[in-house]
Amino acid sequence: MAMPTKYIFVTGGVVSSLGKGIISASLAKLLQARGFQVTVQKLDPYINVDPGTLNPYEHGECYVTEDGAETDLDLGHYERFLGMPTSQANNVTTGRIYQSVINKERRGDYLGKTVQVIPHITDEIKRRIKLLGSHHKYDFVITEIGGTVGDIESLPYFESVRQLKWEMGDSNTLVIHLTLVPFISVSGELKTKPTQHSVKVLLENGIQPNILVLRTQKELSIELRRKVALFCNVDYDSVVQSIDVSTIYEVPILMQKEKLDVTVLKKLGMNYEGQPDLVPWKNFLKRFQHPKHSVSIGLIGKYVELPDAYISITESFKHAGAVNNCHVDLRLIHSENIDDVNYKDLLKGLAGILIAPGFGDRGIEGKILAAQFARENNIPFLGICLGLQCAVVEFARHILGLEKAHSTEMVIKTPDPVIDLMEDQKGVTEKGGTMRLGSYPCVLKEGTKSYKAYGLKEITERHRHRYEFNNRYLNDFENAGMIASGINPDNDLVEIMEIPSHKWFIGVQFHPEYRSNVLNPHPLFVNFIKASIS
Repeated sequence: MAMPTKYIFVTGGVVSSLGKGIISASLAKLLQARGFQVTVQKLDPYINVDPGTLNPYEHGECYVTEDGAETDLDLGHYERFLGMPTSQANNVTTGRIYQSVINKERRGDYLGKTVQVIPHITDEIKRRIKLLGSHHKYDFVITEIGGTVGDIESLPYFESVRQLKWEMGDSNTLVIHLTLVPFISVSGELKTKPTQHSVKVLLENGIQPNILVLRTQKELSIELRRKVALFCNVDYDSVVQSIDVSTIYEVPILMQKEKLDVTVLKKLGMNYEGQPDLVPWKNFLKRFQHPKHSVSIGLIGKYVELPDAYISITESFKHAGAVNNCHVDLRLIHSENIDDVNYKDLLKGLAGILIAPGFGDRGIEGKILAAQFARENNIPFLGICLGLQCAVVEFARHILGLEKAHSTEMVIKTPDPVIDLMEDQKGVTEKGGTMRLGSYPCVLKEGTKSYKAYGLKEITERHRHRYEFNNRYLNDFENAGMIASGINPDNDLVEIMEIPSHKWFIGVQFHPEYRSNVLNPHPLFVNFIKASIS
């Protein structure tokens, strides 16, 4: 008889941004390294249906899954740690929950009953939580609940967890509560009172945590751990320290030392003998922490004040850097600060230039100048999504002589729309979930730098955009020295443009950063760093 799926809930208290996603991903990695099938999902309390319409300043990067879901950036962490794709089912928002319940009510599914938070909203939340366990053969589903305990918008989620624990029993469910133990520098003390209050609020919601993970700047003493265990009604070995580290990739190693995986398995009545196989992970960490080279790469974007807006790109550089035994000194440069007077001074000294994705015309001319600087000075260049489009506009203006060339996203009546709206996007007025989203195939042209990077003829990559290269101009571009090295075989859309005469100049319409993970760095990033080192 197959073992039932075990459900682990990761909640947070005291303050937000303590790293529930990293703890969830780290525990998942440890269980996976023991041979278990594991997935992680995120429940987000905000009422947006998904983060696709959110400004990156609001919520950081919008991550895209293989099946085209626009999701929370924590799903990127899950994929980077586990090396496995997530899906629409791995991210649930309050907006999606209410949308589903209201649609059922409109259809008459509730047979005229009054629709309420309990049981209708909580039943829908529980259904979404159990969906992954029922449709796949997972040993563990780890569910991270966004926000902090006590938030009004999170209450239905905590009530759903309480109900699931009651329905499934302690042998199939477990709650890990992540809190902060602040260090008061004036008195030189670590304080446990915020943790005690946080657990009290959780108890008021009917949930007794099984394990406490304490974020801290300083080592926790045995006495402090005993105090927390006593006051919060958990076992002493269930008080786990999560001390600040220099990189998130150290956290699985720390959690192994703290025996988080062993404690989880014990509490769920499962075999905890042996050790997780973390040799490949430790090899990555060794290369990452002890590089032989260093390169300065300029990331040109317009959300650089919030690094989380480009988190998949910055993490991809870490993965690719480690493969090349190289520290990537990533310099975030605001494209609005680049103009035709200062761009040479701002960009000189960079070994490589990446133009980041984005929407809208703010800062667009700065990105175009950065593409020009990389092309004219033979500096390795990678353009992603809008980055490709800026490189195309720059080439059209300065090589093809089309001085007013642009994208119709920025200048709708440009005489030379080298980037234009996709045919099936014309007439679309809604913003949410209406782009080309998810994985699409691409055929690479043999002998190109893109082909050499991948070592494959056919690839699939994830997309999130509306505007495309205008094929009316393709012959002109190729005759002038910028070629289409990757084409979508189903509709002939250009996926990759590159300049063969350049040291390394590639623009891609897709998002390679979504497919890079710790043990499988993306080949384009790997080759971009290699070209930048040389």
